Amino acid sequence: MKFLLATDGSEHSERAARFLARFDLSALDNITVLHVVPGIPFPHGDGPYSAALVQLGEEIAPGIIDATAGIMKNLGVDISTAVTTGHPAEAILGVAAQADHDLIVMGNRGMKALGALLLGSVTRVVAINSLRPVLVVKPAQGKSGGPLKALFATDGSDYARETEKLLVSLPFPEGTTMTVVNVSASTYTEIPDRFYPELDERIKKIVAGMKEVEAKHGENVLEQARTALKDKFRNVATMMKSGDPSEQILKAARETGADVIALGSRGLRGVRGMLGSVARNILGHADCSVLICKPKQPSGKD
Repeated sequence: MKFLLATDGSEHSERAARFLARFDLSALDNITVLHVVPGIPFPHGDGPYSAALVQLGEEIAPGIIDATAGIMKNLGVDISTAVTTGHPAEAILGVAAQADHDLIVMGNRGMKALGALLLGSVTRVVAINSLRPVLVVKPAQGKSGGPLKALFATDGSDYARETEKLLVSLPFPEGTTMTVVNVSASTYTEIPDRFYPELDERIKKIVAGMKEVEAKHGENVLEQARTALKDKFRNVATMMKSGDPSEQILKAARETGADVIALGSRGLRGVRGMLGSVARNILGHADCSVLICKPKQPSGKD
């Protein structure tokens, strides 16, 4: 596989490198370590200042690249490096498209609310606009090596199927466990039982029928995913939940101690847009890393 690891020299980028190093990489894999020297114009008129900042960035760039690449030097994987100048998010997306990388890997500062929008803006823009999978690595939760615990959120849609294919192709470390979760989000399935006496028998039957249909659909979705993943992961558990998809996926991640949540960007409840609301919520609020999968486009289509 071809990985694009974006680094700005921060501890967050180095954390992403260490997380990627946990995968079972080989000489057949390639990691491109990319640093973008910000070429953003000085807001109050550039004069000599913008040029000086770019020059300074170019002087520092080799050290940033070497520090990040050095984390993975003993992995036996093909590592290449690249330095470019421009708007960081646009440059990362451009390099990924030009070289047809399979996965973009980036660190995230792990900040919530307003801080996530400001300090994590580059990661956020890449995740939203990339047409290829993005792995956002968040602050470590404990061990730095060994097997991973993955949580795959699926509704059986085309985007979820794309995520299955990505999970099968990624070189997860041996012993990685997988939990597949399906969330039923039908409006009426969450009516508290204590209100049922106020409903007539017809409504009760409708609600019961909807629950049965949702449960059957969920079972089929989980079994399909389990079948698709069982040859890759020795241990594939399944889990059914109901309620708000974002809340339930985050809850499942906490319950399973997941190191990474994987989901399709538009694959949950038919959400449309460049990055579905569920994926945005997960990306913004998950304590663990997040793998967002989108259908891969031909080179140059980003």
